[in-house]
Amino acid sequence: MKLTLGLSPCPNDTFIFDALINQKIDTEGLEFAPKFADIEQLNLLAIKGDLDITKFSFSAFTDCFQNYLLLDSGSALGRACGPLLVKKPSTIINDNSEIAIPGNYTTANLLLKLFYPSYSRKKEVLFSDIENEILNEKVDAGVIIHENRFTFLEKGLEKVSDLGELWENSTGTPIPLGGIGIKREIPASIQKKVEQLLRKSVLYAFNNRNASLDFIKKYSQELNEDVINQHIDLYVNEYTLSLSESGKNAIKLFFKKVGVKSQHIFFDSSFVT
Repeated sequence: MKLTLGLSPCPNDTFIFDALINQKIDTEGLEFAPKFADIEQLNLLAIKGDLDITKFSFSAFTDCFQNYLLLDSGSALGRACGPLLVKKPSTIINDNSEIAIPGNYTTANLLLKLFYPSYSRKKEVLFSDIENEILNEKVDAGVIIHENRFTFLEKGLEKVSDLGELWENSTGTPIPLGGIGIKREIPASIQKKVEQLLRKSVLYAFNNRNASLDFIKKYSQELNEDVINQHIDLYVNEYTLSLSESGKNAIKLFFKKVGVKSQHIFFDSSFVT
């Protein structure tokens, strides 16, 4: 059985999916056909229900809930890993400033809404282009994610605030960034098998740290191995292997913050069982 699999080209995704896609583990008769796209493209594909399995922002899950169940493994969720609001040192930002965001459905945009509700002038920009948009003064500031957390300083930008840190300080929980979903219409036995295989793929990545490096470099916008390793260390952690109760509690609170009504009912029907 062949299943389509949506993931980003970022090192944390290619790191954990390498063994699954390239059959470095026994995939038990399943074959995974990868579709690489940036996170906002993945969000839009998930909302349309185009892929069997896919990465998406947790903030987009309310819009693709009818299509997908969350898997326990594969999530990007943690501390000190949230989006950063950055600008040029000479720029003063205010309520009239135009802010670049990596997509309307991204967690980055949701956090900007939560903590800077008066910043309403936004421009959707591919995440990897946001730094240059700021440097070329096409926008006043931007919310950066992924590898750009490690490169903005050397490009002459400065941090205005760490949106993930604001989340952690206000809630006491890790920040849910992105999760992995599987189509609800897929048979439950296959859903469970995929969940188990993804966990094995993550474990393989942990136990064979350098085995995926060529696969990672094939798709990453950043080829510096130090940056790649920093990226993996930041976004791949114990929650990637299994959300656990603390991770699920953080997600439940996140759903409450985004305005989900009856979030307990919503939450209880969100996961593969």
